[in-house]
Amino acid sequence: MAGAKSGLDGNLRESTTRSHLPPTAQTAKLITIVSWPTVMVMSAQTHFGAEQVTPEEKTRRVGGVFDAVAPRYDAMNDLMSFGSHRLMKRIAVEMAHLRPGKRVLDLAGGTGDMAALAAGQVARNDEDSESVSGHAVLADLNPSMLAIGRERLLNRGCAGISYCQADAAALPFADAAFDAVLVAFGIRNFTHQEAALREMRRVLNKRGVAVVLEFSQVENPLLACGYAAFKSTWPMLGKVIAGSAAPYRYLVESIDRHPNRETFAQMMQNAGFQAVEHHPLLAGAAAIHRGIP
Repeated sequence: MAGAKSGLDGNLRESTTRSHLPPTAQTAKLITIVSWPTVMVMSAQTHFGAEQVTPEEKTRRVGGVFDAVAPRYDAMNDLMSFGSHRLMKRIAVEMAHLRPGKRVLDLAGGTGDMAALAAGQVARNDEDSESVSGHAVLADLNPSMLAIGRERLLNRGCAGISYCQADAAALPFADAAFDAVLVAFGIRNFTHQEAALREMRRVLNKRGVAVVLEFSQVENPLLACGYAAFKSTWPMLGKVIAGSAAPYRYLVESIDRHPNRETFAQMMQNAGFQAVEHHPLLAGAAAIHRGIP
């Protein structure tokens, strides 16, 4: 997909929000997608957890999942991972080798952990007044998650971040717009994963890098049994803490349906990425994939 993306510039509207914001966040931008192209679907069915559904139904249901979990998203992540998701996200950002002045897309960015980490690394060094300040874009299709992520980062005084509601399979950005694209625990929720991977490659410049952190498969049989038992408690925890078990039942099923590390690496290669590598974390419970365009 090396060709230029046409007709997208007119679909963006930028506004600067200045009320009720910390002084350090007065220039934070919200980018709202007015419309995006319809993604052409070759298959009539895809999976939503263990169910077979239409692509449109999956998109709708995943949206409902994140609408339901958004208010308690961070608390549940900390509980289910014993806080390890924060360390894994730091490792993933480090693997992007970011430097001041770089442009970063945090795709399916949720409540903004990756965008905050990336923005801190690409910000201009105050000792070098001539350097160009970098920038991060937190993009998510779900407006509830995006709103909570934006409020959370603005309240923390995070600068150099824009917020964009966008479909990963039809990104509203120019070719080669970014130096890095990051996705943390989001790509398994994409309705059109292959199209999203192609879009990630398209918006990267020729020296860019894509880093994908996602759940994976524990290979040690004994550990796998223990992990499966632990995952089976997540719906109950979701009911108690977040008020709903169904989103966390979907979470467990989506993890089980996500491709293994070798298969996902091949998917990245099929999308045009080169030098694809993958690194298991926590005995394989998660993995980081890295590739260059």
